[in-house]
Amino acid sequence: MQSSNSAATEPKVNATRSAIGSLVGTSIEWYDYFLYGTAAAVVFSPLFFPDIDPIIGLMASFGTFAVGFLARPVGGFVAGHVGDRVGRKAMLVASLLIMGIGTTLIGALPTFAQIGYWAPVLLLLLRILQGFGAGAEWGGAALMSVEHATKNRRGFYGSFTQVGVPVGMLMATGAFTLTRALCGSESFLAWGWRLPFLASAILIVIGFIIRIALEDPPKFKEMKEQNAVSEKPIVDVYRNEQRNLWLATGMRVSQNAVYYLYTVFAISYVGRSLGDDSNVTLVAVMISSAVGIFSTPLWAILSDKIGRRKLYLFGAIGSGVFMTPFFLFADTGNPFLIVIAMLVGVNFFHDAMYGPQAAYFSELFSTGVRYSGASISYSLGSVFGGGFSPLIATALLAAGGGSPWLIIGYFCLLSAITAICAYLAPETNRRDIDDDTSLNRSPVGSRTNSRV
Repeated sequence: MQSSNSAATEPKVNATRSAIGSLVGTSIEWYDYFLYGTAAAVVFSPLFFPDIDPIIGLMASFGTFAVGFLARPVGGFVAGHVGDRVGRKAMLVASLLIMGIGTTLIGALPTFAQIGYWAPVLLLLLRILQGFGAGAEWGGAALMSVEHATKNRRGFYGSFTQVGVPVGMLMATGAFTLTRALCGSESFLAWGWRLPFLASAILIVIGFIIRIALEDPPKFKEMKEQNAVSEKPIVDVYRNEQRNLWLATGMRVSQNAVYYLYTVFAISYVGRSLGDDSNVTLVAVMISSAVGIFSTPLWAILSDKIGRRKLYLFGAIGSGVFMTPFFLFADTGNPFLIVIAMLVGVNFFHDAMYGPQAAYFSELFSTGVRYSGASISYSLGSVFGGGFSPLIATALLAAGGGSPWLIIGYFCLLSAITAICAYLAPETNRRDIDDDTSLNRSPVGSRTNSRV
């Protein structure tokens, strides 16, 4: 009886262990990645792009931020191939080390005043390294959580990967806010900004110890033992499952773009009226990130019950509609209203999409190409959406003479793209993820795809 009970509880134990491992590792990786976004809005312009018009310097700073997103599809392609051929765990460990090395080196980087134009060049190269690591990270973490998950709880277990984002953002903004408060503005700009980056070295050791103990999911191990893994997973996912590949990419666009609008661009936007030393938006992002630790899994649990697609449509449409109220609240300069706007935009509409996303994107692809399909669509959507959104928003703000209406129109367009893709995507929350025959694998152009 004891061995029978042990056998029955083993899948749940493995699911919990994998979910926690994904959460801890992903939190550390996104701490690294979001440090750059916060620094781009706060310190990189005067340190690496001095002696130019402030708004041009900010655009240059956001430009290096955006370039990291161009490297994400490369990381997604490489990780997808290795993850579908060698294993999910191997790429998770590698992505953690790549991200950690890049982040730590940024903390030791000389500024423009010390080495001239080599400073922004090196900053750009390290951001590319970060982007590669981020592109390799998410797919593996999502698959480890979802493929180990117990039946009908894939949304919940997959949300552990998603919770790593608000945890990482909370850690990053918290580290910057605390360091600036302790150092003072002058010392923070001189050397204090480096401390959160250098602290990444300690976190990477912790994440490595946790991830090295994880195991690949049972279905993938079975395929590997039978020598049934795809030889060219990227080719196979494009050839056989490209409809869902492009739909997932479109579903990622608005979700990622609005997140960086709120958590990166809004910091500099609100700073125009409240002053660069104001921590109001950083505090608002921290509060929203703390709430996201709970709202993200709640939306994911709801998706297990009523479906992923309905929630994605709700989040996409709501994000577009809320753009105007967000800027109206932000323009008041009222800290309370800014926090409320951040909570509604991020935790209500954005998280309705992001909570179910790990499960949804994983379920859209068959086992042999799942790492490639999930990683590539996630990374490409990040390029088309999030990576350039702070830079585009800054340019549109300048083109609009300081008015946000062009920005609002741009983000409404992105929301429409995501809503259309979500409408066309199949519902997947009830499919057997290990039964690849239950997945419609028709390429683009087929009329057999069903929106059950």
